[in-house]
Amino acid sequence: MAKNIMQSHFRVNRVLFSLMVVALVMALGSCRNSVPAAIGTTAPDFTVSDGSRNITLSQLRGKPVLLVFWATWCPPCVQETPALVALQQQMGSKVTVFAVSMDEDEAAYKNFTAKHMPGILTARDGEHKSSAAYGTFAYPETFLIDAKGKIMRKFIGPVEWTSPEMLDYFSKI
Repeated sequence: MAKNIMQSHFRVNRVLFSLMVVALVMALGSCRNSVPAAIGTTAPDFTVSDGSRNITLSQLRGKPVLLVFWATWCPPCVQETPALVALQQQMGSKVTVFAVSMDEDEAAYKNFTAKHMPGILTARDGEHKSSAAYGTFAYPETFLIDAKGKIMRKFIGPVEWTSPEMLDYFSKI
């Protein structure tokens, strides 16, 4: 019985924490004066650094880009990471997975990406300028951008990128 009470208490605390995070993110997101990026429009361009180089989104044109806004402190983002790595491995040079971290902690970002994101193009934007250009305030949030730089789809929350449906979708773009 004590175990059930503790499990119930843990679930209640987790729900309350999640609600507080959502409220905070919504409050912060509403202060950015950003306009959400629209399907069919040109993807807002930005430049971020991975520590040793600058990466500009528009320089990735020529093939589809899966632009992922994420963070190491975001449990759904961490949950989604293996599927992103597997997608990049399976699609090879047909698609670029570009994961932009919202982490302010550079060490946490570098540690996580080194261990869990081999083969993924990553960069850190601790100031959240890139995600603000897309009106993003909840993570993970992902945009599929076609080879010409147009936004094709938007995904909110974790996605199983290697599901048969997603692999079929990617094979047709």
